Amino acid sequence: MNTSTVRWAGAGMLGALLASTALSVPVFAQDSAVAPQDTAGAPQDTAGGPQDQQQAGQQQQAGPQQAGQQQAGPSLAPGAQAQQAPAGNTISTISVSGAQRLEPQTILSYIQLRPGQEYSQAAADQALKDLYATELFGDVRISEENGRVLIEVTENPIINRIILEGNKRLKNDKILPEIKLAPRQIYTRSKVRADVNRIIELYKRQGRFAASVEPKAVQLDQNRVDIVFEISEGPKSKVRQINIIGNEEFSDGELRGEMLTKQTGFLSFLTGNTSYDPDKLAFDQQKLRQFYLTNGYVDFRVVSAVAELTPDKEDFIITYVVEEGERYKYGDVSVESQLRDFNSDVLTRQLTMQEGDWYNAQQVEDTIEGLSETIGAFGYAFASVDPQYDRDPEARTMDVTFVINQAPRTYVEKIEINGNTLTQDKVIRREFRLAEGDAFNSLQVRRSTNRINSLGFFQENFEIAQEPGSADDRINLIANVEENPTGELQLSAGFSSLESFILQGSIRERNFRGRGQTVGLSLNYSRYSKSAQVSFTEPYVFDRNISFGADIYRRDFNSFNYFNNDRNNTYENSTTGFSLRAGTPLSEYMTVIGRYTLNFEDVTLGDQYFADIDGDGVQECNPLVAGRYLCDALGKRTSSILGASLVWDNLNNRIRPSRGQRVVGNVDFAGLGGNVKYLRGRLNAAKYWNLGSSFIFSVQGEGGYIHALEDNNRPFTDDVRLTDRFFLGQPQMRGFDIRGVGPRVLRKGVVDGVVSEDRSNWTDDALGGRAYYLGRAEMEIPLGSGAREMGLRPSVFVDVGAVWGLTDPDVNDIYYQVNSRNEEGVPTGFSYVTSPVAPDGTANELVFVEEYVGDSPKPRVAVGVGVNWNSPFGPLRIDLSRVLVKVDGDDPKTFNFNVGTQF
Repeated sequence: MNTSTVRWAGAGMLGALLASTALSVPVFAQDSAVAPQDTAGAPQDTAGGPQDQQQAGQQQQAGPQQAGQQQAGPSLAPGAQAQQAPAGNTISTISVSGAQRLEPQTILSYIQLRPGQEYSQAAADQALKDLYATELFGDVRISEENGRVLIEVTENPIINRIILEGNKRLKNDKILPEIKLAPRQIYTRSKVRADVNRIIELYKRQGRFAASVEPKAVQLDQNRVDIVFEISEGPKSKVRQINIIGNEEFSDGELRGEMLTKQTGFLSFLTGNTSYDPDKLAFDQQKLRQFYLTNGYVDFRVVSAVAELTPDKEDFIITYVVEEGERYKYGDVSVESQLRDFNSDVLTRQLTMQEGDWYNAQQVEDTIEGLSETIGAFGYAFASVDPQYDRDPEARTMDVTFVINQAPRTYVEKIEINGNTLTQDKVIRREFRLAEGDAFNSLQVRRSTNRINSLGFFQENFEIAQEPGSADDRINLIANVEENPTGELQLSAGFSSLESFILQGSIRERNFRGRGQTVGLSLNYSRYSKSAQVSFTEPYVFDRNISFGADIYRRDFNSFNYFNNDRNNTYENSTTGFSLRAGTPLSEYMTVIGRYTLNFEDVTLGDQYFADIDGDGVQECNPLVAGRYLCDALGKRTSSILGASLVWDNLNNRIRPSRGQRVVGNVDFAGLGGNVKYLRGRLNAAKYWNLGSSFIFSVQGEGGYIHALEDNNRPFTDDVRLTDRFFLGQPQMRGFDIRGVGPRVLRKGVVDGVVSEDRSNWTDDALGGRAYYLGRAEMEIPLGSGAREMGLRPSVFVDVGAVWGLTDPDVNDIYYQVNSRNEEGVPTGFSYVTSPVAPDGTANELVFVEEYVGDSPKPRVAVGVGVNWNSPFGPLRIDLSRVLVKVDGDDPKTFNFNVGTQF
């Protein structure tokens, strides 16, 4: 009886893999078998589980494996001898055993063996390779006896589920879509190996080069398995050190400062970009070259850039080898225009670089951009500016000629708007400063871009694309917009150092029905103020360039002071009213706005400020308790105010500007009806500079004056009512408490006959002023990507301001004494005297003295740092300030924060 058996020794991987799960599963015997080598590659077989050899030196399990073996494919088992089948046997029958899901005929269709053929070892080997190529089988054995061929198979299991363990930085929804294995698929070694490599690659993109993945299989009934990827994420691989070799003119620190990649250090959480990234390595080489070219080193080159992973796989050490070369100066610099509308000599005289200056590649690029913008403003959209260089290595000079090439004048053929699913076309088109058929103008295209960005309806950094039209002198302007959510629903609770607990709710739609209209409703409640407001704005009434808006509101404002560190409400000002406004542009950058406001005001005091002064049983405001300035403010009044504003605005973005200026002049006249009469003027101005590298510097200033148009005929009392005056402090001027700057009356308590200098024994009533000014200089400082992702925007600032101009209430040198007490001995009545000593020489029983302070135009100055943070629990603003200059009576405040409200 002639018998031969052929099997793949490496095919017992399923048994080996299942053996690694500590289940009682027999491992296929390693009998003598002939197995041809497979050069296609396969995961190694060990009893411990599938592993894949990584280039970095670690082994990742990529499939079930058999102990002690590493194979590139099916091969001869160690120590086994090939048993050659006798030649010349004719195959009479072919049978299949071990199949569960597959039909025997299906298995036979994968091979070339057929009854009637002559059986040979080569044919059996080819049949094995064909069956394993299907990746449907974990083990295959072919035997032959007297022409009867038996194929014994063990089918690969079906995957029941994929389980990820140990992945914290990359969640399941980031990994599972990237791998090939999935439930109800057939398990294969190649897919396991590919999935391990893919998961490791995902972690490498996150900067985790020490990540490892160990796949395991858990056997289930019905030939099913659970595949478990045990992931060890490891630490994020940082850049420990950046070495630079060959630099002589610039220090390592200067060159590292130009790179996007930063070394790990104490402040790495602020700078970010400390993770190794091959793309950043290439980018940093370009940054180095750009830096040297900017400083005149035209021959600079990076010889090599090598990143080495430390043995612990936690850090990288990057080494650059550079050649600086010689430094060049400008030689002859000129402009050669082929366009008849531009004079070459005139353009040459306007160039910023001069012969003898150090060569600066960035200056050359800026000049090209400036020339392109200039010729674009005259309608030459496709005219190119090509710099021509002539280098003299001996003299170390670089001649530069800017050639403006001939091109036809260009006209706008059509304007296309794409991507606006909500916003109507007309809302976008009306912001274009060009119309179809107009001569092209690059300045107007930029202005159109800024106006569309200022809408706030679309993606940040929106740009109008320019494409050639149907002819050489035609251009198409394409606005590819991406709608951003414009509805805002805000419900927040927070705590403010100014207002204690705050509750706020608001709903606003800035693009109502896609028409660009704004509608809103807001409710606010705090210990300090309460308000409700409904507003509506239509920027284009009847599609004409006329804006209209209306507001209806109710505001309750509680003023307060402190005594013995306790907060005491002084007066409450309730305002109910509405405002109407309409505006129209006078030019591209100038707009005039008219408005009308009608307010019904009621100023009240608490019962503690009233007394029967005349003894007639009528409760009146007691000026000895409340102060004359509060008693004068009491009552109901109606303010009918007609106002106008003139606005000049060329900001590049009204929401978060980084370039441009805005100036607003306001005039308000109260007296068109009602019983309040005054004339008030205000001026606001702001200018922003983008200094590059995301540094934004801004200067803002404002000032105002109010003049009463009626005389109240009361001495030592100002004609402008308390509620109409200007006040200054937090949040307008940082470094001072709310209403902490300007005229005020200080009531200093008397303790044991001595006037206390402890501020906790004072009451501080701010009176406001007729005139004020406020100036601010602020620099927004960019942080690394890590801080930006957290929504942190720090800044440094200087605030300067003052409020002044009231009539002196003449309270100085007046002493208040007790003139009555209740049964418990608590003072219930007061009178005032001009001396702490009575005429008979005895001491008066003094309670407090008053001082009028702070009425000075002298500038108050505060400096500090602030941080805006879009925190998970609401917007947060923190300011740390130090007052450099103040006036007696001002109330400084070093720390201030707001949570849960917009700022």
